[in-house]
Amino acid sequence: MTGRSGRTVRDLRRANRTAVLQRLYFEGPLSRFELGPATGLSSGSVSNVVADLVADGLVEEAGSVDSDGGRPRTLLRVAPASGHMIGVDIGETRVRVELFDLTLTELARAERPLEQRRYEVAGIVGHVRDGVAEVLAAADLAPERLLGVGIGVPGIVERGPEHGAVVHGQTIGWDAVPLEELLRAGSSLPESVPYFIDNGAKTLGQAEMWFGGGRGARNACVVLFGSGVGACLVTPDVENGRAVEWGHLTVRVRGRRCRCGALGCLEAYAGAEALLDRWREEGGRLPRGADEETALTAMLAAAYPADGAAPDPVALAVLEETAEYLGAGLSDLINLFQPERILIGGWAGLQLGTRFLPAVRRHATAYALRHPAEKVTVELGRLGPDAVTVGAAILPLADFFSRGGRRPEPLPSGPAPAWRTALEERAPH
Repeated sequence: MTGRSGRTVRDLRRANRTAVLQRLYFEGPLSRFELGPATGLSSGSVSNVVADLVADGLVEEAGSVDSDGGRPRTLLRVAPASGHMIGVDIGETRVRVELFDLTLTELARAERPLEQRRYEVAGIVGHVRDGVAEVLAAADLAPERLLGVGIGVPGIVERGPEHGAVVHGQTIGWDAVPLEELLRAGSSLPESVPYFIDNGAKTLGQAEMWFGGGRGARNACVVLFGSGVGACLVTPDVENGRAVEWGHLTVRVRGRRCRCGALGCLEAYAGAEALLDRWREEGGRLPRGADEETALTAMLAAAYPADGAAPDPVALAVLEETAEYLGAGLSDLINLFQPERILIGGWAGLQLGTRFLPAVRRHATAYALRHPAEKVTVELGRLGPDAVTVGAAILPLADFFSRGGRRPEPLPSGPAPAWRTALEERAPH
């Protein structure tokens, strides 16, 4: 049956389940009495929805509270073990895979370092597959119980009916890589378990907006500062965020060559890889065989020695220049989007931390228009180095909520998926 608005009874039930689940998830435990005004549903609708969710194992009792002169009210919460998600961060120094319960409590993790920043597609696909199998085995969880696998990647993600999610990662040498198709081929996961693949800066942004420093903001920019730099823009029009290739704004005409091949990109000056390259070019001594995170730690120690020794003037100068470039880049975000908040995350942003932040704020304010600059706050992200994997796990969780807490349905029958057809064509006969 369809109403005047075009919504069916099934649509209304799904929307009601979503409303109750989300309130309990973000604000619970709550009583049935509290859920009414919180969701705008009648007491009868709340009772029916709660009964359905309890019967489905999604909601459970969580104690009780006294009421005014009446019987104690039972508190309800989302049942943590009623769903599981995997979050994957295809990062700059490693592939990190984490398994979460429905409340995003980590149950298991696996990490695969990337040797010499090798982004060979087959190797990355193997790391993801192996990591997924490892965390499921560690938690003794059947793959069928997954709500989905969320993956944060460097680059632009497009989706199509033939190949699923395709990644254009120019800085890592990925040209239209059919990542979803490759992960499906040979996967031990059931076909009913969906993959959700998106830009890593966007998954970081989703995590900070849901659980971190972005909560309550209507307009925000969340910056991923690692080997390179990226950003996620959140506005009322784009509540789930949109990845923007902020690192490839031109900040100096005919400047340093960026990893993308262009000249003068912000990433060529403000990314950790470029920062370390500039220190090395000026005579800085990086630890032999060190990865980027270790090398950046050494550079910070040289610029800001803890033992009272004289700072390395070259390391200090490069860091101060990087703070200015980063601040100037933030001023572009301020002028273009006028956000309430800018949050800086990513392993390099967090490692540079509060020591770096005052200078970045100062330069951002100096380069931006006065009116929007007066209204923005610039802070560090609050979720730590795992924020990308948390945000990746949010992708299947958000889909689960949008379906009213219904599990992914089996893929429809029909022509074989493109990845299976290609696999069969290559198989020996």
